[in-house]
Amino acid sequence: MTVSRARTIGPARFNTAVHALAGLAHNGGTVSSSIIAAQVQSHATFLRRILATLASHGIVDTREGRDGGYSLRIPADTLTLADIYQAIRTEEQSGRETYKAGCAPLGEALSGVMQDAERQVVEYLKKYTLADLLHDANQRKKQENARETQMAD
Repeated sequence: MTVSRARTIGPARFNTAVHALAGLAHNGGTVSSSIIAAQVQSHATFLRRILATLASHGIVDTREGRDGGYSLRIPADTLTLADIYQAIRTEEQSGRETYKAGCAPLGEALSGVMQDAERQVVEYLKKYTLADLLHDANQRKKQENARETQMAD
């Protein structure tokens, strides 16, 4: 199933990161980037950049070599969506200007509003762990399977 990017909230990197981490949590152990990329329907190079960011923030471990790959460093029940979001956003925002010099007063005002919105997003995402998301997804899958079974009867 392909998810339309037009309907997702937040940066594409965050969405891909959450899906990749959910796959790691579900699979357990060490998983190669090519397997994760296939699961999240992402280009392997794009995914490796995201995983490198998550590794630099201590969210995943990496292992090189024939049996190498990625594994969760933080258990899914303690890893919050805010942890993931902040790791990804930190990488995306490095080196960017917050406003254009020609529009400094308006740009500064907008920057203040956006920083406040960002704080609220982070606070909201702190309420949810990766395990919560996986549990919710499993419940939805069970409901979908039940509906399909009822329709087949």
